[in-house]
Amino acid sequence: MRPQDIRRRVWDQLREKDFRVFSELLPPEVVLQAASRTAIAIGRGPLNLVNLVWLSVFSALHQLETFTEVLTHTLKLVEDGPHYHGCTLDRARRSAPPAEPRRTHDPRPKDPGSLSEEAFTQARRLVPWSFWYALLVILGDRFMVTYDARTRFQGFRLLSLDGTCLNLGAWAALKRFFGTVSNGKGKRQTQARMVMLQLPLVRIPWRYELVPVSEGERTVAVRLLGHLRPNDLVLMDRGFFSYGLFHQVAQAAAHFAVRAISNVKFKDVAPLPDGTRLVDWAPSNRKWRKEGLPATIRLRVIDYQVKGFRPSTIVTSVLDCTQIDREAWIGMALVDDAGRVLRGTGLYHRRWEIETTYFELKETQGLKRSLRGRTPETIAFEVAGHVLLYTMTRMPMVEVAVAAGEDPLRLSYSGALGEFVGMLPSLVTASPGRVLNVLRPRLASRIASHFVPFRPDRHYSRPHDTKTKNKGKGKKQLPSKMASTETAA
Repeated sequence: MRPQDIRRRVWDQLREKDFRVFSELLPPEVVLQAASRTAIAIGRGPLNLVNLVWLSVFSALHQLETFTEVLTHTLKLVEDGPHYHGCTLDRARRSAPPAEPRRTHDPRPKDPGSLSEEAFTQARRLVPWSFWYALLVILGDRFMVTYDARTRFQGFRLLSLDGTCLNLGAWAALKRFFGTVSNGKGKRQTQARMVMLQLPLVRIPWRYELVPVSEGERTVAVRLLGHLRPNDLVLMDRGFFSYGLFHQVAQAAAHFAVRAISNVKFKDVAPLPDGTRLVDWAPSNRKWRKEGLPATIRLRVIDYQVKGFRPSTIVTSVLDCTQIDREAWIGMALVDDAGRVLRGTGLYHRRWEIETTYFELKETQGLKRSLRGRTPETIAFEVAGHVLLYTMTRMPMVEVAVAAGEDPLRLSYSGALGEFVGMLPSLVTASPGRVLNVLRPRLASRIASHFVPFRPDRHYSRPHDTKTKNKGKGKKQLPSKMASTETAA
């Protein structure tokens, strides 16, 4: 056997083991269904749509490799054409017209490994944003079939909404599309804005968009909130305090909770038995009347103060205090001496789960360090791969936690991701039977062993936020990493 054939066989085995870890989470029918929804052709060559999806995931997983290396290694999975974890795409091609016979001097390469990065770049330009969006939606819907109850709080499906910015390279195409902002040092930084709807009780992305930095978070939120369902409850940052967004949520028969901003004046209507109060809000901005919205909106206000912190106010459309009482909104986490959780974090504080997801994506998983693209299509491709990798790591974490009777948020994401990567050498040398009967149960056990320390008495500020939070002491808080069960007010 020629040396190059031996090398190819080794790489085939290695990448097939990579697929074996994740293929159950992203089966062929999911990609085919997303392609059908968005009217995208699967394709016939090595750079077909299925392989492009896996290339996006492996670009996130193997950050130290160049695009060319990831491309070469991933496409060398098979000898005779594109496969998907050992399954050909016959089902997708059954209705496609027969391929034209190759001519004597057909320029298309016979060896998938000989494809150029330029061919890769051209192929992924044909994959629209709508496909990546549909893929995440389908994954989320499949997850909800089994774990819907894990996403709910007292009957409401809980969602969290927030945005972040991603720094990009100073390439001309990225500057034109995404725009730039001042970095405070007299220079301009190319940035993209990412806005996400997340399932905070399991910390899984539900919907997201990647847009130019000039497009405001509220504008993107209008599109994301268009997917709300009845009895959804959206936890929002005060930056989304908007009369228009409130009515949009209400029209979907859903609910919201947001921290009040300082310049809003409410008209008291009635106190409630749990110490909260009903109010009416009539915004002074007349544009809402021009858009046909009612002059006022009925809200419920929850005033509270955590010891050592400024007074705070939560505004919500859940008016019935018997559905979610004051203590459920703001209650602090309680743990006994043995570390057992007696009472979880207050409901509104769950909004910080999306901040933790952004931290895990950008810091733990390396999203903010690994964006190497020079075009908007490349950036969208890379970000989609990171979100898919994050989602496919989070889902088995939920499965493992539920089986062990634990809260999914008590498991460490960095630990789970490390176990996936660390077990790859064992998967390379194992038989399929050993992978199924030994290694996968062992992987689940190791994931379950990584717990996030529960420290309910610690309070965390935003990273790089130096505003005084501890009223009366005048000291600046040091920025810290955030964890869901460690977050207070």
